[in-house]
Amino acid sequence: MTIAHFYVCVISFLFGVFVATVFGLSYPVITWLFFMAIISVLIWKRSLLLTPNPTWLMIGLALFAASLGALRFEFADSQFGVSLLREQVGKEVVLQGVVSAEPEQRESVQYLYLKTEDDIVLISTDRYQNITYGDEVKVKGKLEVPESFETDLGRVFDYEGYLKAKGVEYRVSFATVEVLQGGQGNPVLSMLLIGKRMFMNKVEELVPEPAAGLGEGLLLGVKQALGEELETAFRQTGIIHIVVLSGHNVMLVVIFIMYVLGQFLVPRPRLVVGIMAIITFAFLVGLSATVVRASIMVSLLLLVQADGRTYLVLRGLLLAGAVMVLLNPLLLVYDIGFQLSFLATLGLVLIAPHLERLLIKVPTFAGIRTFLVATIATQIAVSPLLLYQIGEFSVVSVLVNVLVLPMVPAAMLLTFGVGATGFIVPALAPLLVYPTVFSLQYIIEIARFFSGFSFASFVVPAFSVWVVPLAYALMGGVLWYLYRPEDELGYGDLGQGLLTKPAVELDDWIIEEEFDELLTKAAVVPRTTAAKD
Repeated sequence: MTIAHFYVCVISFLFGVFVATVFGLSYPVITWLFFMAIISVLIWKRSLLLTPNPTWLMIGLALFAASLGALRFEFADSQFGVSLLREQVGKEVVLQGVVSAEPEQRESVQYLYLKTEDDIVLISTDRYQNITYGDEVKVKGKLEVPESFETDLGRVFDYEGYLKAKGVEYRVSFATVEVLQGGQGNPVLSMLLIGKRMFMNKVEELVPEPAAGLGEGLLLGVKQALGEELETAFRQTGIIHIVVLSGHNVMLVVIFIMYVLGQFLVPRPRLVVGIMAIITFAFLVGLSATVVRASIMVSLLLLVQADGRTYLVLRGLLLAGAVMVLLNPLLLVYDIGFQLSFLATLGLVLIAPHLERLLIKVPTFAGIRTFLVATIATQIAVSPLLLYQIGEFSVVSVLVNVLVLPMVPAAMLLTFGVGATGFIVPALAPLLVYPTVFSLQYIIEIARFFSGFSFASFVVPAFSVWVVPLAYALMGGVLWYLYRPEDELGYGDLGQGLLTKPAVELDDWIIEEEFDELLTKAAVVPRTTAAKD
């Protein structure tokens, strides 16, 4: 398969899922697309005997991949609306099942994902009731179907779709919950979550709030630990991404893991243990779309570089996205976290290299230029969707990110150090408390200071959904022009233009500078410039 074939198949698959989700495609239409794909391939095969025409092969691959994407969505969607619970909507019910994920705690309520015999039901209950993953519980309350609602910023949030992407079709609010017994979940995951809770307790014991909450957010993605006031300040200043485990945070964690492993293991075992550690970390922090996407991409990077190949970031991003959508096609349209994570990384891949050249005179001290370029690139990439879905634009985001991001690695490392030392050598833990609090409080005070300005952020009036694809079409046209090949290309050479140039440039800019260099120093992968595509 050539580079062009790969991109056509992946993009067409995602397009098929998108069209089936938004507009709906019946099984007869999907079958028709499948047969049209076969006809196109047959025409291409026949053309090989005369004048080869790769256009028919591309059309056949595109139709086949799109039909598979549509079929995958229809199969996933057919799992909803068939539960016997539908007859109980609006009535008081008694449900019994197992808590299938770590409870999500807010200031006054906690949310449980209850796995019954046939369904997953979202339960909201008392914040302070002691309920953990794997508990078998009995729930009493009114069964409801989630409904869309209007946010404080005037946007309509598709709550039903958001929960469907998590496999949830029903909810019970303000439920009475009785714990019947514990230990009914996966024993390995249970042990991991117990260790996570013990670590958080140790951090909270040594580090005062709100610094402790921020440290947990940076390291483990525990956003609710911030509190409403500080979360608002982070959102208004455009740095909320650092406490929901952005790809940057995940990359820092992986660098630390691989560096430590590099001191004890030889290359091959190091690679296997490293990937296992990445998977374990992803489960530990909750398998959010951002974490899964970053984990897949980093694992691909390690595998490719261990084999002496050059990592093409754009290909890795699309492959990671396709794998996630294949496993859960509802993510593509209903999970804004997946969409923003994908677009932000795409911005780094396609936009950042050009901004780097424009901002060449910005000093590189403390990574200022890198953070400035990354912030602007991701802002450009996510703004159309973010403004449509959320409606708030941060004026100070670029400046605040440049001030805060250089401190994030130190804050994460120190938070981990305080928690780990508190267990291993408790007497030494107080020595790390002051620098830890300083690094975390620095981030907090920057957010509070800039959010205090009346112009820090403003609400953008609601606009038509059609503005979003129009904005991305315009953005795509500009990028196509910037990455256009010098000579007119046929399908066979398509990968030399937009599809490969940004990946190679980003590899030089981010991967080699911030990731590959550290992995190489840790003797995790051999340095090589050989490209084997």
